[in-house]
Amino acid sequence: MTEDFYCDEVLNGKTEVQKVMETDNVLAYYHTRPFYPVHIVAIPKRHISSLLTLQDSDNELFLELMGVIKQVAARVTEEYGACRVNTNLGNYQDSKHLHYHICYGEPLR
Repeated sequence: MTEDFYCDEVLNGKTEVQKVMETDNVLAYYHTRPFYPVHIVAIPKRHISSLLTLQDSDNELFLELMGVIKQVAARVTEEYGACRVNTNLGNYQDSKHLHYHICYGEPLR
């Protein structure tokens, strides 16, 4: 896997994704290798390596990202009755690009 799958593959169009929601600065799409029956990823379109590297100058983008996550999570919860929203840090973060998972169901693996 590349260091930043989202910049290198998704945002460059090398890997096609099924979009769930998109704004000028944020993309939410179905995970390309889902771990859950419903597995959506939300990313900023500008590179930010992690939640821990956010700067004050990123506040507006982060609020927009959270707004998209809130809308997608509301849709999943409305349809399925529940969802999880999480992000990974450090060694748990495979791709070094801030991203959140919006998921429903038990792990597939």
